[in-house]
Amino acid sequence: MESIYTVCGMCTVRCPIMARVDSGRVVDLQGNPHVPTMAGGLCPRGAAGRALLTDTERPRTPLLRDGARGEGRWRKVSWDEALDHVAQRLQSVMAAHGARGVALSDRGGPFRDMHRALLRGLGSPNYCNHDASCARNVHHAHLSLTGLGRKDVAYDFANARHVVLQLRNIFESVDVQEVHQLTGALEKGCRLSVIDIRANVPATKAHDFFMVRPSSDYAFNLAVIHTLIQERWYDRDYVQRYFKDFDQLEAFIVPYTPEWAAAHTGIEAGRLRRFVQQLAQAAPAVIWHPGWMAARYRNSFHVCRSIYIINALLGAIGSRGGLPLVNKPKDVGRKGLKTFVDIFPAPEEKRADGVGWRHTHIEKGPGLAHLLYKAMETDDPYPVKAYIAYRHDPLMGFPDPERLKRIFDRLDLLVAVTFSWSDTAWYADVVLPLSTYLERDSLIACKNTLRPFFFRRRRAVAPCYETRADWQIVGGLARRLGLPQLDFHSIEDIWRYQLEGTGVQPEDFEATGMVPLVEAPIYRDRNDLAFKTPSGRIEIVSEKLTQSDLPSLLPYTPVPGPPEGRFRLTFGRCALHTQGHTVDNPLLFEQMPENRLWINTTAARSLGIADGDRVQVTQNGYAETIIAKVTDLIHPEAVFVVHGFGHTLPVERFAQGRGLADQKFMKGGLDLWDPAGGALALQEHFVAVSKAAEENDHK
Repeated sequence: MESIYTVCGMCTVRCPIMARVDSGRVVDLQGNPHVPTMAGGLCPRGAAGRALLTDTERPRTPLLRDGARGEGRWRKVSWDEALDHVAQRLQSVMAAHGARGVALSDRGGPFRDMHRALLRGLGSPNYCNHDASCARNVHHAHLSLTGLGRKDVAYDFANARHVVLQLRNIFESVDVQEVHQLTGALEKGCRLSVIDIRANVPATKAHDFFMVRPSSDYAFNLAVIHTLIQERWYDRDYVQRYFKDFDQLEAFIVPYTPEWAAAHTGIEAGRLRRFVQQLAQAAPAVIWHPGWMAARYRNSFHVCRSIYIINALLGAIGSRGGLPLVNKPKDVGRKGLKTFVDIFPAPEEKRADGVGWRHTHIEKGPGLAHLLYKAMETDDPYPVKAYIAYRHDPLMGFPDPERLKRIFDRLDLLVAVTFSWSDTAWYADVVLPLSTYLERDSLIACKNTLRPFFFRRRRAVAPCYETRADWQIVGGLARRLGLPQLDFHSIEDIWRYQLEGTGVQPEDFEATGMVPLVEAPIYRDRNDLAFKTPSGRIEIVSEKLTQSDLPSLLPYTPVPGPPEGRFRLTFGRCALHTQGHTVDNPLLFEQMPENRLWINTTAARSLGIADGDRVQVTQNGYAETIIAKVTDLIHPEAVFVVHGFGHTLPVERFAQGRGLADQKFMKGGLDLWDPAGGALALQEHFVAVSKAAEENDHK
């Protein structure tokens, strides 16, 4: 029995794991025992990873479309034929439109360096990831205040005295290490507060649960800021040392009293004041989590920004038990990994999504995918005709998939690199099958945290089918496209290249899968923090926002509520599934085969709907049916589903026809986005709900 230390690939957290292998077969998966905060445990998704290996429906060879897009007719080809075909089509697009006519998107993460380098080597600036449908607002909110990205701070749950979850469902959208740290803190007396439109799992464990009116989060947070300042419960030394323009915040916040907020949120003023006092008593060991999926409303950037302001008022940013600054290799006197993307100069061409020139306050990085799709649709500012969806499924993860299909029909080439079927792969011209995470070696990556470390994904078993690892696919395309710098003979050659000058060797990972760069966690001196704004301080008024004619402090305007007879459609996560890509996993399907529609008891009663009834959900002539979960634990104005269901592909025999696809009820959603943070407004859509007729009691 061999123990192999590797990295889970069942969601974007990428937990460190140990695979036990016997005679070339994975017999057990568990958390890496050398990581105390894993404690050998995995979430349900991580434990179900073995089912990917035996999935006979996944793409097993390269495929070329042999019919109309989405028709599902494919021709199996060799890797040489597939890569030749893709390279020739890319060259054809570049000959007609330049390298800028090629785009690539992915789901982000630590292993993207080589395929980003491939795009840059071609000369295209058009890299995007999924973050416009997730955490772009969070990232830009933190940048606008501190000049630091959202991942430049850690969440010190283990030492926190009060944790607030508003845009973060920590016990269902699971990071195993964070769950262990938070539960450990709760056992030591940490207080937990949850702000949400429904009682999610964290709410059931919270000391305080505030069921706010949907879309009123910003009002709630403004009242918290008002109370901290008016009651002088903020950290005055911290504010004096680090805040710029505090006087403008002080003047702006005057009208936003708890009494004012009560009319918008439904939360009684006295409750809010007591909550704020408890925060102040726990400061600075407070974490008000700024969120993961903050692509909700057209003011969600300011919701996230208000969260960071609250953390700063409490002195939590940079503090132990709060949001301490992470350390990178250079911060601990070590050299970082060599990157492939730095081999090539940054393209001088303007981005198709307008980031960096039309939208100067938006960081280039992963850009804004919905605006890339808009460019594909309009040829403005120029035609984008080839698109590689690299482990990314925009037809499941972005709104209005029928419009997206029409946009993709304008492409000369759509390539899907994927280890499982997805709606986007099914609509592609070429499918390049990626080996599952247990079958592939990946690049070495660096985790910037209080104790930074390098880590490595090592394959546990050889590929079952004719699939390939990332570096092999990228290398094969690079060789054909005249980029020999990305063409390596082995993963060991890649690892040695990355580690040059670091003092670390590939064999150093064998013992645990990780190499720490410092002995113990390092907390920066709270009295000597460095922020990356022009002033070096926390800037309440952002110069970039001002230059883009956007307010740094947005006056509150209520987001329109549902029309009469309609509900706001909301969605989220659960611990059993990762969006759409795990729903067809038989081990997880058995535990949760479909999603249900949460609907408030009073609202359901008025519609004659009982718990367990099949109901019809409609919007603009489109309808699906789903089983109702009738409960008091959701606000009456909203309905809720777990995202990722409603699959239609015949190659997904478990998931096909089960549950409701929320993204299909978001017609026009590609045009609804937050102009300050860049993210989509995915929860500004409304649906009607009625009891399904018996003869239509199916999808």
